[in-house]
Parts: sequence; structure tokens; C-alpha cells
Amino acid sequence: MDEVDLILMDIDMPEISGLDLARAIRTKTRKLIFTTAHAKYAYDAFEAEGDAYLLKPYSLLKFTNVITKFFPAESKHAQKRNSSEFFFVKSKNNHNLINIRFSDIISIESKLNYVEIQTLQHKILTHMTLSEIAAFLNMEGGFLRFQRSFIISERYIQYIDGYTIHMQGGLKVSVGEFYRKDFNEFISGRTIKSAKRYC
Repeated sequence: MDEVDLILMDIDMPEISGLDLARAIRTKTRKLIFTTAHAKYAYDAFEAEGDAYLLKPYSLLKFTNVITKFFPAESKHAQKRNSSEFFFVKSKNNHNLINIRFSDIISIESKLNYVEIQTLQHKILTHMTLSEIAAFLNMEGGFLRFQRSFIISERYIQYIDGYTIHMQGGLKVSVGEFYRKDFNEFISGRTIKSAKRYC
């Protein structure tokens, strides 16, 4: 077997343990990432020379961060392919192709089999799932998903009140339980705190 770039492997598998399989094929892959629902195997995964340990359920943001970390050149290439300032979507109302600038997007909301894209100028309803457009926007950067039904642009966040995000234009997005860890990491990484303490 030729060397492959990446193997994603569970640990608790039928007939053979993922740890045993990892030891047998470790020299055949550049990166080996364990994906499991069991935190107790973390040390064993380290011993098996795993490069990362993704505890299920993990978010798309967490997965993307890990892949970007291990394959920065490939990530930059993907971003380069998507370096245009705009994209087209087909409007549900009149089937026209609408030009949408990445920098104008405030939010994207799931509407059953459609998504509603709110920009600085207008709202566009197009036939697409939120997961599909999330994968596309991920290459562009600057877009966040902290709730199952919404993607938001970080540039149009006005302020945050607890777990409620207030966007430009009056939109309020509540952070879902599943996304709170990623949300807290986002806040922590972008909050400036004074080293001085005041009485």
C-alpha cells in the first residue's frame, strides 16, 4: 500500500481494535486521526502515534481546524481557488443568478430545503442546504456557525450578550448547546483583556 495523506479511524470497531490497526498501518499514512466517542482511549491513541483525537460529537469547525493545522499548504490552495470576491446563487423567486459578495453577507438561515442569504442590500432565497453552503464558505473564512440554523459573518457582529449574538440589521442568534465550546474558544481568542486589576 502506498502512503496516503490521511486516515480517519474509530477505535471501538468489530473484530479488530482501531488501536491495533493503527499500529499496523501507521507508517503508511502521513497523518492519522482518531475519531471516537470514548475519551478513555486518549492516552492509548497517543501511544499509537495518532496525530489528533477528535471526540464525538465534534463540530465542523473543530474538524476544519484540525485539517487546516495538518495540511496548511492544501488549505491555502483551496482558499486560492476560491479567491474571487463573489459567487452566484439561483434565486427561488425568479431563477435569476444573483451575484453575492462575500463581504456583504450578514447571515445565512436554513429554511427547510432552502437557505436565506441576508446581505447588506437584500435577502435571497436559494435551493441549498446549510451544510452545503457552510462547506463552500469555510474556504473563504470569516464565517461562523454557532447554531444549527444559522451561519453568520463575524464582521457584522455588533455585540454579544451572554449566549446571544446581536448582528447588524437587528438579527439575534442564540448559541446552541452543541456549539458552546467552539463559541467560548472564539470569544476567548478575540477578547482583549487588561493585565491590570482595578478595585
